[in-house]
Amino acid sequence: MSTVVRRAPLLGLPAVLFALITWQVVAHGPLLRLDARLSRALVRPDRFSELLSDLGNIQVAVPVLVLALVHVLWRGRSAGTRRWWLPPLAAAVLMALVPAIVVPLKDWTARPGTAVVPPAVGYFPSGHTATAAVAYGSATLLLLPWLRSPAARRVLVGVCAVLVLGVSYGLVRRGWHWPLDVVASWCLCTVLLTTLSLVPGLSRSSGRSSSGTPSSRTGPSSPTRSSDPAGRARSRGSRTSRSSSSS
Repeated sequence: MSTVVRRAPLLGLPAVLFALITWQVVAHGPLLRLDARLSRALVRPDRFSELLSDLGNIQVAVPVLVLALVHVLWRGRSAGTRRWWLPPLAAAVLMALVPAIVVPLKDWTARPGTAVVPPAVGYFPSGHTATAAVAYGSATLLLLPWLRSPAARRVLVGVCAVLVLGVSYGLVRRGWHWPLDVVASWCLCTVLLTTLSLVPGLSRSSGRSSSGTPSSRTGPSSPTRSSDPAGRARSRGSRTSRSSSSS
């Protein structure tokens, strides 16, 4: 089964859910009443929630992605990885696409904000959530192939999840966004990050194999053919000697 087929649910289901939520926002459907009740129950503006929401600022999230881009570019070029530039380039393009997608959606839906923000429109979907999810998520996808320890990979994914969830909680708790604004951004960014994960070089096996670390096909237990002609000759001579002595 191909990678695209395996990850099709991560493309299709979030896209359908995003379309459903957007339709409810545009049509002022009954889901918005539930959203308003949930927001009233959750909103408790405080300094901590504001600090959490600030983790989704461009000035905070994008530099983290830039550091990951530089690191992966350096590691890939040093290791001689084939198309070492492609994953960082794809991640940078994806980050640039976020405002190009989110801003027109904000203008089109023209959703007003909660009761604790000044009267205005353009709150759907949450741009801070999208910025955090794509910046931290892309950085995680870029770094995962270069981490050999399963524990380190789990920690990296966990940190990414905590950052995105922290931003999401802070936005809703502070009242900057309705809960559905945040959920819609989750759906949108799941599609975007899943698309990014399909770029060659972002799978763990391809990253390891390219950087010289044994993969499942070329590991210590797999037979390999020496690239040294003299070595092959010595190997054949050794096998001939053992065969003669055994006979």
